[in-house]
Amino acid sequence: MKKMLSTADIHIHTTYSDGVATPTQVLAYAAAHTDLRVIAITDHDAISGALEARDLAGEFGLEVIVGEEVSTREGHLLALFIEEELPAGRPAVETVAAIHAQGGICVAPHPFGMLVPSVGRCGPLRRKVGLDRGWPVDAIESFNASLWLPLNNRAAASYAARHGIPALGGSDAHHLETIGRGYTHFPGRSAADLRRAILAGETMACGRPWFWGPRLLTAWLSVRLGGAPDLPVTA
Repeated sequence: MKKMLSTADIHIHTTYSDGVATPTQVLAYAAAHTDLRVIAITDHDAISGALEARDLAGEFGLEVIVGEEVSTREGHLLALFIEEELPAGRPAVETVAAIHAQGGICVAPHPFGMLVPSVGRCGPLRRKVGLDRGWPVDAIESFNASLWLPLNNRAAASYAARHGIPALGGSDAHHLETIGRGYTHFPGRSAADLRRAILAGETMACGRPWFWGPRLLTAWLSVRLGGAPDLPVTA
């Protein structure tokens, strides 16, 4: 019997880094306005927001993966299914090893994005040095909804397919309205099912891009300058 497919967003930010919504607002929006069953909170170099969201997730009928978007010397890496915060600024090889030491999954986010710190834009991933020399990623974010240039996602999807690396989709959401714009289909229903699907290469990356309109930019700047986000929980 064929398993049902569920939907996850593996890349969401909150006010614990540079997102404009609190963990509670993220959960409320995802529950009311998307068909997501699983979300990963992946703040930059922090997991406090993810831990808070996981504690609250049952109230919203969702499961939360504790994650972190870690800044390494070679670019950003996503750590999923972790319990301890990973320090920024280390070589990617050390960060990948630290993720795996926790039993976590390491994902290369927006690997060929031109305007973000990307491990594959001009570095080891593109040359396949990383895969050959001790920092193999478990999956690639082959669709990132925040990338403006379609060729960046096409390059990631092509790389994943050529090298047999599982492909994931994420929104890279910093605002409520963009949650779920990039997503991952997987067989099963739970976060544990998603983990198994990633490791088995049974995921599918999907989505549509979002763009910085005036309202989103104003809300983001408000948070960065110390103001309150002007985004409701429901829209």
